[in-house]
Amino acid sequence: MKEIKPINIMEEFSLFEKQWTTHIIGELNGQYVKLSKLQNDFVWHSHENEDAMFMVFMGTLLIDFRDGRTVEVWEGEILIIPKGVEHRPRTNGEIVFNLLFEPKSTLHIGNIESEMIVKELGWI
Repeated sequence: MKEIKPINIMEEFSLFEKQWTTHIIGELNGQYVKLSKLQNDFVWHSHENEDAMFMVFMGTLLIDFRDGRTVEVWEGEILIIPKGVEHRPRTNGEIVFNLLFEPKSTLHIGNIESEMIVKELGWI
């Protein structure tokens, strides 16, 4: 049996610096629990088969939508984006600490190609 112990989220954030790259910290019901550090602009994308959830631990995350809206997600808040909705996460220049729950099959940025895509996820 795998050891059952608490995970210190802020300690896990201290183990990496690379931005816009998710790092797996756990598994739950066929989903990965992932951490990422975000700064500046990401790419426009959507997820065809999965909703997206952003949970901000530090900073303010901005999510742009194609209808011109921008939603601010503050520390301690979550935002759930329905599958198929195109969005662009970004920050105002600060580094944002973000937690995600995603099915193991979720592609980093959907089906688009970009130099920002992460094809192989790593555990920390």
